[in-house]
Amino acid sequence: MPPASHAAAPDANLPDAAAVRHDWRLDEIEALFALPFNDLLFRAQQVHRRHFDANAVQVSTLLSIKTGACPEDCKYCPQSGHYATGLDKEKLLEIEKVVEQAQAARDAGASRFCMGAAWRSPRDKDLEVVLEMVRRVKALGLETCMTLGMVDTDQAGRLAEAGLDYYNHNLDTSPEYYGEIITTRTYADRLETLANVREAGMKVCSGGILGMGEAPRDRAALLQQLVRLDPHPESVPINMLIKVPGTPLEDVEDLDPVEFIRAIAVARILMPKSHVRLSAGREQMSESTQALAFLAGANSIFYGDKLLTTGNPQAERDRALFAKLGLHPERRASCADDSQAQAGLEAAMARQADEARAAALAYDATEA
Repeated sequence: MPPASHAAAPDANLPDAAAVRHDWRLDEIEALFALPFNDLLFRAQQVHRRHFDANAVQVSTLLSIKTGACPEDCKYCPQSGHYATGLDKEKLLEIEKVVEQAQAARDAGASRFCMGAAWRSPRDKDLEVVLEMVRRVKALGLETCMTLGMVDTDQAGRLAEAGLDYYNHNLDTSPEYYGEIITTRTYADRLETLANVREAGMKVCSGGILGMGEAPRDRAALLQQLVRLDPHPESVPINMLIKVPGTPLEDVEDLDPVEFIRAIAVARILMPKSHVRLSAGREQMSESTQALAFLAGANSIFYGDKLLTTGNPQAERDRALFAKLGLHPERRASCADDSQAQAGLEAAMARQADEARAAALAYDATEA
């Protein structure tokens, strides 16, 4: 952090960044969106620097552990079984392959490993395999995150008991626009899953997708829904729509990058202690747009060649951009904890037993 003498003078009109609010009115959020661009980014930077190292970016890697044939009809998703996108359905990955990918991600600088499966909700036999993945990845010293669709209280509890740190379940858009995008799952279903995750003691990763044809008011209303969660989501992915041929949104009008940056900045102001993730859509963004996103308060990215089934900037490009901007990966302090080191040692000693158990759990996840 810079010396106090170099800090910008406080803005008298800026809400107290130390006071986390859950009662933002929609008109207040819209007023933030309407600020002159430079003023909005200045406010977002003030908030960001009060809570984070302004040049540190949390780095996650995301792996699709089961791809395609999802029964949901999300209009943006190439994994939906409702649309002909040319994506083949795949079996649930073997546990050993997931662990190998997680270790490679850790060695490449990731601090969190996220695993996603194209399910409406996991079945019991699915969950048994997933729980073992969590245990094994956790033993590598990585934070763990899963996105598996809807989970009930029992499933959430079992995931938490296995050591899952984060559960991702996006709200996608505003309640008012939601029905234009998804009909097979309600907004209330999504909020219930988030409540189950929080009740189980896990951290929440939840955000939305911009550029799906929504109105500016919908972007404000989405952020209002996230702000109402108590506590705020620890991780807030802000996605730019990737227009996949074969999906109903393949021809939607592009969102102006400036409007996307505005949403990043407003999210930072509204949720000052959350990691705001520059997520899907980075492949299509220029370096200048990404730099503005970091300036606006984004401090988390997915790192690697793929984001589930769509492109993501390659690792070398990300490293070059970090060097150009003077950014560095955020360090996870708990990795050095004695308890974490002990967990890794115990996992190594039990490797043979783990491999035998993994083989016994292998099966075809696309079976009816």
